[in-house]
Amino acid sequence: MSDIEIKKEELTPHPRLKKLFDLAAAKEATDIHLSYANPPILRIDGSLTPVEGEKVLNDDDVRELAFSILTPQMQEKFLAYKDLDISYGYENKARFRISVYQQTGRVSAAFRLIPTKIRTIEELNLPPLLKEFTKISQGFFLVVGPSGHGKSAALAAMIEEINQNRRDHILTIEDPIEYLFEQKSCIVDQREVGTDVQDFHRGLRAMFREDADVVMIGEMRDPETISTAITAAETGHLIFSTLHTNTAAQTIDRIIDAFPPYQQEQIKMQMSGTILGVLSRRLIPKIGGGVINAVELLIANSAVRNLIREGKVHQIDMVIETSQEEGMISLNRSLADLVRRGLITREHAEMYSVSPSELRMMI
Repeated sequence: MSDIEIKKEELTPHPRLKKLFDLAAAKEATDIHLSYANPPILRIDGSLTPVEGEKVLNDDDVRELAFSILTPQMQEKFLAYKDLDISYGYENKARFRISVYQQTGRVSAAFRLIPTKIRTIEELNLPPLLKEFTKISQGFFLVVGPSGHGKSAALAAMIEEINQNRRDHILTIEDPIEYLFEQKSCIVDQREVGTDVQDFHRGLRAMFREDADVVMIGEMRDPETISTAITAAETGHLIFSTLHTNTAAQTIDRIIDAFPPYQQEQIKMQMSGTILGVLSRRLIPKIGGGVINAVELLIANSAVRNLIREGKVHQIDMVIETSQEEGMISLNRSLADLVRRGLITREHAEMYSVSPSELRMMI
């Protein structure tokens, strides 16, 4: 379940939670964790770090902190469903995507920090070629990767590029809304599942009547949403979305496998005609502190489209590897380059590689 973003004027966080919000922003943490029998914990540079000077939390502590930013209606939803996803804007300093959930009968909460400023493609050190995908009038572009590796930030950077340089109607459908876009050259409408629209599928169907040019779908979770998104890409819309997959080839397989066998040939044909590209992103711990990008970038050229149409998705990795001159980037080459430049350790590179043996040969 999801609810609308809560403004600070409506609910004030518990003083102890407010202190944690300030600390997380100051230390550039990505997450805050509150759970029974642990002190508050921050995730900094990918590692979990207990907050110094904070006492161990009991069940009442966690409940009091988490419930301080939940309306009575949200508390009822949590008690009914045992988990709740919301977004929360904190004093114009930061926004948080918050998951309150129950484990072993006790309340826990995870807070993902979302910077108020949308960083650009350059600031995120993403491939400059991504800007070319923001200039296209129709098709389907996906940003993929594990949870917590910057999919939303990359997607927001591409949407903001459109917001600044085109004169279009941008529609986002999210659960919950993460980055807030300020309208610039475009009209930007953001709909939150559970508050502004019943579900992703319904929101996508409605977009055909809302004169949208560019649509960003927070996540493609079911065949109905995927099918409607692909149809929208076929009918003159530029669609952006995310999936929790590791590589471009795995992403395309996942989309095809989401459908029953009798529909898969049709989906292959539609995908081959609409897919523009896939960006897979990893945030790797950097030597000396911080994190740095490793990426895989698939560009849907004629060879890639033929492989999708013919059901030979397993050969896409080879196309990426041999198409560097077109701008494609393989994850292993990206990792090997970071190792050679002394930016990440070999151990971390192998940890995040999907083919460590091949990476070792490259290094």
